[in-house]
Amino acid sequence: WLQSAHQWPGLKAVGRITRRRELADKTTEEVAYYLLSDALSPEQLVDVTREHWGIENRLHWVLDVTMQEDQSRHRRDHGPENLALLRRLAFNVAKLEPSKGSMKGKRKQAGWNDDYLLSLIRQFAQLR
Repeated sequence: WLQSAHQWPGLKAVGRITRRRELADKTTEEVAYYLLSDALSPEQLVDVTREHWGIENRLHWVLDVTMQEDQSRHRRDHGPENLALLRRLAFNVAKLEPSKGSMKGKRKQAGWNDDYLLSLIRQFAQLR
């Protein structure tokens, strides 16, 4: 039914997770659905989604703190996606630089110092 009715090749299962949060006297509940390429047990589904969101949250936190991603006001056309791609590219290029400096510091230094920026780009180009 899943493959024929919705034409999603490789779809093996749909998972559902209900998240409940209790804070003081207030309880909130959220239901999330996942399209799966494997049939997973409930425990496996929870583990996979926690791992996915852990990775996503760590990356998002760095992008938000170092590049103020949440402050971006670009909302039209392909602007948000294009800028997000450029921020991730800049993040990955700066991550290659071996110094112990912070990501925010590396970003600022690249903006202030053309020689430093060029060295980052050269390091990235050597990987290609």
